[in-house]
Amino acid sequence: MKKEGVHKHPINRHNWSVGQKIADKLATFSGSWGFILFLIFFIIIWVIFNVYEILKMTGGGTFDPYPFIFLNLVLGIVTATLSPIILMAQNRAGQRDRIRAEYDYEINKKAEREIEEIKKQLDRIERKLK
Repeated sequence: MKKEGVHKHPINRHNWSVGQKIADKLATFSGSWGFILFLIFFIIIWVIFNVYEILKMTGGGTFDPYPFIFLNLVLGIVTATLSPIILMAQNRAGQRDRIRAEYDYEINKKAEREIEEIKKQLDRIERKLK
């Protein structure tokens, strides 16, 4: 028989695997303004550097020729790796929500039983007072 109030809480982050923790942290970072601003800054620096090289007209050409093919590759890799990580984090969030809903349901059932018991006690007291 389970003792009431004593549960090993699966939402506890200490029970998560390293991959789950990394996925959540990376999804949190990649969905932040810090990441967006970093990405914008990185792209602007990349474009400025390459346009400068084009204007300088060095004999060797530019680092990343028009239309910034290597930059497109880098952004494609970032997108390809972040998408599944964000999906993993969303799955974890769904699992946490489901577990919370199960706990809420159990608490509501317990509260309902306690209310029924109180109601029965009040009915007994009322009968004794009559």
